Amino acid sequence: MSISDPNTHLPVLRDPIRNRGTAFSHQERADLGITGRLPAAVETLDEQAARCWAQLQRKSTPLEQYTYLELLRDRNETLYFRVLGDHLRDLLPVVYDPTVGDAIKDWSRDYRVSQAAYLSIDRIDDIEATLQSFGYGPDDVDLVVCTDAEEILGIGDWGVNGVDISVGKLAVYTAAAGIDPGRVIAVSLDCGTNNAALLNDPAYLGNRHARVGGDRYDDFIRQYVTVASELFPKALLHFEDFGPQNARRILDEYRDSTRIFNDDMQGTGAIVVASIISAMRVTGQTFADQRLVVFGAGTAGTGMADQITAGMVRDGLTEDEARARVWLIDKHGLVTDDMTDLPNYQAAYARPAGEVADWDRKDDTIDLLTVVRQVHPTVLIGTSTVHGAFTKDVVEALCAGVDRPVLLPLSNPTERIEVMPEDAIAWSDGKALVAVGIPSDSIEHDGTTFTIGQANNSLLYPGLGLGTIVSRATHVTDGMLLAAATAIADQVDATALGASLLPPVENLRASSAIAAFAVVRAAAADGVATVTFGSDSELTQAVQDAMWQPDYPSQEG
Repeated sequence: MSISDPNTHLPVLRDPIRNRGTAFSHQERADLGITGRLPAAVETLDEQAARCWAQLQRKSTPLEQYTYLELLRDRNETLYFRVLGDHLRDLLPVVYDPTVGDAIKDWSRDYRVSQAAYLSIDRIDDIEATLQSFGYGPDDVDLVVCTDAEEILGIGDWGVNGVDISVGKLAVYTAAAGIDPGRVIAVSLDCGTNNAALLNDPAYLGNRHARVGGDRYDDFIRQYVTVASELFPKALLHFEDFGPQNARRILDEYRDSTRIFNDDMQGTGAIVVASIISAMRVTGQTFADQRLVVFGAGTAGTGMADQITAGMVRDGLTEDEARARVWLIDKHGLVTDDMTDLPNYQAAYARPAGEVADWDRKDDTIDLLTVVRQVHPTVLIGTSTVHGAFTKDVVEALCAGVDRPVLLPLSNPTERIEVMPEDAIAWSDGKALVAVGIPSDSIEHDGTTFTIGQANNSLLYPGLGLGTIVSRATHVTDGMLLAAATAIADQVDATALGASLLPPVENLRASSAIAAFAVVRAAAADGVATVTFGSDSELTQAVQDAMWQPDYPSQEG
């Protein structure tokens, strides 16, 4: 008797795309040559999902749940997405932020298997061969998510370990908007790392040298964008967790010529715009009426400022007038034009030093409380990751300046948020219009129930991506971002006291479909859509047809 390669007998059980495990019928098991290789019971997908959910609940920590889900995905992708979709509100913090941060820290030590593309700055000539190795043709890829992991929210520079950022982002795209998981690629752009602990860890799997910048870095990004766009001309190129200097520069260079999207700048900004649109329906104001203070002037904070100032311009202000209504605060205090080595992404919003010469200072800096008292902002945003930065004094000063201020403490997880939502409501006596970056239970105050919306990017970028794919837009415009933000705001009525500014995350598939519809229409209006639809019903059907469902297809052997 000859012994043959066992892999030739069990290809379907080793293929996460085709494998359905105990859901194979006995006839299918016979046809596939796997009779007797599974328990006798034949389960439905619903039964499998219920069993997996029960197993998942027995895990004692979010990181154990994360590992369980990753192993499930490696063996049965359809079942993984059914479980994720059925429990999206509970599992979003597990498959992405904040749990993914914990997984990233030990990624090299825990390395098991990965289907991502690993592109090295030391081997730029390998980019094309690597992307071709997936076997996809020019029409086969809808979405590519890449990261160079220089600035992962809350944990910083993690080199190649940060690849799970790309993997996790794609999981949310699929669960929230039905982006086909067989038409996506996760990419790590390994430029080295400045994380000394990684460089001296024998288990680290990435390039073992300091992070490369300058011309070599720009050439690497240029080659990646060029090759990915040529090989997959219909794909949206999503950039995630780049350093603030590089993030803005890359977006500015390619956004008008390439189908590119940066979620940290554009997605985060757009979900804040959605919150403000809802709030303005309460206050009766327009963007031109806003005075914005951003505490935490990095990639996310300045991206928000960009989109809010764009709203001001749309409502009649000039660029200069709009920027004059924005105040940025970083770790050095209020950003002013006499600061040395001012980052390029802050320079446009730096306040004239003479304008604030007589403002109170502490240790030669102008702090948040002083800015709030001087400016009387209508909108206060926190992206600082400084827990408790929005003190009672700050919140009371905010409410003393305007009747119904918009208060958005967006840092997460909980230990990094600027103010807890229950304190924001209590200290403002219910006057502040609040959305936060963490999940929050409803809050009782003075006889009113306040529902606190979560300003989670997952409310916006999946629908934006789906709309871009359906329209085959040549690039992502400001009009498409505004359309997505408005579509999110339109899903709630914030005018009742205590109402949420944003829809709940548990209805993400419906929310994403609504946003995608609006994005397709905006792409056509902006002249960037290459696929258009004559009627609303035709477009609605096209969006639904594009949304992959986690169901088992018929087996073809």
